[in-house]
Amino acid sequence: MSAIDLETFAATPLARAPYDHLIVPGFLRPEAIAAIDADFPRIAKPGSFPVSELSFGPAFARLIDEICGPAMREAFAAKFGVDLTGRPTVVTVRGRCQAKDGRIHTDTESKIITVLIYMNTEWSEAGGRLRVLRSGDHLEDFAAEVPPDAGTLLAFRRSDRSWHGHRGFVGERRVIQLNWLTDMATARRETRRHRLSAWMKKLAPAG
Repeated sequence: MSAIDLETFAATPLARAPYDHLIVPGFLRPEAIAAIDADFPRIAKPGSFPVSELSFGPAFARLIDEICGPAMREAFAAKFGVDLTGRPTVVTVRGRCQAKDGRIHTDTESKIITVLIYMNTEWSEAGGRLRVLRSGDHLEDFAAEVPPDAGTLLAFRRSDRSWHGHRGFVGERRVIQLNWLTDMATARRETRRHRLSAWMKKLAPAG
């Protein structure tokens, strides 16, 4: 059985304000979450890691195959009204959050759509909840706030006003990020950058 629920995704309306986005609790099927959770890569340091640099179990591997597959691409192309044919994807994973994370930003211009799939059980912290912001100036001026609960998806179309961020949190905060990018050269450059960053984190002493 598929771990992702594209029927629920398709039934969720796309919000247009303050920019194109949607939030889908239950994007991962409840019966799939336990296995994915058990097979999630163990990440001891903050930052984004490419999947190629991580070790994980089969349930997590199947999920990555699914979200990079044609059914996912077609569903997102239809939802956002964007032709994603031939657009490359990059997948990174985060396991921990540091104090500087969550600063307001819009994502780089090379990203077409950003997808975040959260994998945290019973999130009760005030920080670490991503906010869909109306501007780049005020973290409290938000249209939606997303607790990073296991199975919840947040996706948005990148633009010059796709501001987002979250209140500070330090500790375990697990999220899978998928991006459709503008071209293959950009995808290769992003992958190299994340690999170099992952290599440097491995060399750095635990803080």
